[in-house]
Amino acid sequence: MRTSKIERVTKETSIKVEVNLDGTGQYKIETGIGFLNHMIEQLSHHSLIDINLEVKGDLHVDFHHTVEDSALAVGEAVKKALGDKKGITRFGHSYVPMDETLTRCVLDLSGRAYPIFNCEFKRDKIGEIDTELFREWFYAFAQAVGCNLHVENLYGVNNHHIIESCFKSLARALRVAITIDERKKDAINSTKGLL
Repeated sequence: MRTSKIERVTKETSIKVEVNLDGTGQYKIETGIGFLNHMIEQLSHHSLIDINLEVKGDLHVDFHHTVEDSALAVGEAVKKALGDKKGITRFGHSYVPMDETLTRCVLDLSGRAYPIFNCEFKRDKIGEIDTELFREWFYAFAQAVGCNLHVENLYGVNNHHIIESCFKSLARALRVAITIDERKKDAINSTKGLL
């Protein structure tokens, strides 16, 4: 089983995360931010990656550190669980609709971090969380995993739908990329022989 545990402690956040890449999408998410919990639950459920995440952050300051550091920790845990990446499909893409919204995610678990996040929001907040923080979440996740990550909302009106479709699309693309290709299960999916 491809599993990992990470503990990340700074002056701003204290985080414990466990992931199982070969799970069934079971989750227990506690970030202190309801909408962020909901999004990471979507990531777990639709990727089939089991995620247990506990974050204690400086929410009295604002939500920025908790949002960014949760992405760094989850991304680091995924990277650690991937190990040498032997046998993985490596690439994944997904289009996810949510009512009037359509979002595309394309990723490459290349080891090279290059995030693109093309989404525009018509509101500054959803619930208590600033919509601008979701760019930070996706950037931090891509940096920690070490992947090319292109997330683009093609169209949409409702900001909740836009953000949720981004997480679901990432989940579905990640589910494909981490899958072991039985035809290449003992090889690295690169002509360089290293990812």
